[in-house]
Amino acid sequence: MSTLNFDTAVKQEEEYLRKLYPNAEDVPGCMTLFDTFISCNVISSQVKSLYRYGHMAECAHKAEDFKFCMSSKSLHPEERRDAWIRRRAEWWAQRRLTKSSEDIWDVRTEPLSNYPPPRSEAGVDAAPTID
Repeated sequence: MSTLNFDTAVKQEEEYLRKLYPNAEDVPGCMTLFDTFISCNVISSQVKSLYRYGHMAECAHKAEDFKFCMSSKSLHPEERRDAWIRRRAEWWAQRRLTKSSEDIWDVRTEPLSNYPPPRSEAGVDAAPTID
């Protein structure tokens, strides 16, 4: 894991998200976030998560995104964009700094013994003959 700290990661994520959402209209709307939350809870998504990860999909953060959107509707569009970017940057920074499902494999420091297996001289490399 890198020596990256939370504040630096948030700044990096904010920089990226400002490019991804250059205008206030680019930020997902509340109905889009609600649809994302609902689609997380449908049976097909839950079964897929159960198959892939061994547990049901966790949709609470999607509900929180929808609630945040609803609570920020009274803000000016640019303020709402800034608040959204800050919220997502903190979420992504936290994700970057903690373990994830991709951290399950250890990097191999030396090759496996006897791999690849030696090829036998007889049979395997012999070219087929055509009569």
